[in-house]
Amino acid sequence: MNNRPDLTTQIEALIDRLMKGDESARVELVQCTWERLLKMTRQISRDFPPVRRWEQTDDIFQNASIRIWKALEKVPLKDARHFLRLAAEKIRFELIDLARHYQGPLGQGRNHQTQLAPRESQTSIAPEENGWVTEDPSKAAQWGDIHAQVEKLPDELREVFDLIWYHDLLQSEVAHILKMDVRTVKRRWRKARLELQILLQDSIPEP
Repeated sequence: MNNRPDLTTQIEALIDRLMKGDESARVELVQCTWERLLKMTRQISRDFPPVRRWEQTDDIFQNASIRIWKALEKVPLKDARHFLRLAAEKIRFELIDLARHYQGPLGQGRNHQTQLAPRESQTSIAPEENGWVTEDPSKAAQWGDIHAQVEKLPDELREVFDLIWYHDLLQSEVAHILKMDVRTVKRRWRKARLELQILLQDSIPEP
């Protein structure tokens, strides 16, 4: 059973306040993304050795939050759907830039060897955590690729992927936000994952 508050109603109330000049609503809108963003950045720090060595989880979290904040200063929001798509895009751009920074030709990750713990001592990640363990630093390129390849998805697939992957929403919640039935959401989610699997030549974990 989904006992979470109605995210759409919450966000649209904040957008209404923001449009009326209540600047405190901007802070609360960014906070709507924090739970999922913190979960993602902690996982990145744990699973991606080069980032863990060179970057703090708080830095990744803060940079993504700043991107969302700046976007809210420039883009007039239409509704909850618009906000969630905008926030997902900014989170994705931060993760893409992070991967490029550490795994580009001159990246710190490529020019520094990180000592990994023995395989048997490493902690596995539950499927619901939206990620996979990058035991080998060479996997960092793949870690960044998934976010870059999301940009290539057709708009209708990317929207569903954004809401599930970057905001950790239930498929029923996505259906409510997009005003479509759950079967359509499930179909688009499967298709988005299949297309990404083909592009990446690897499996995409369930959220």
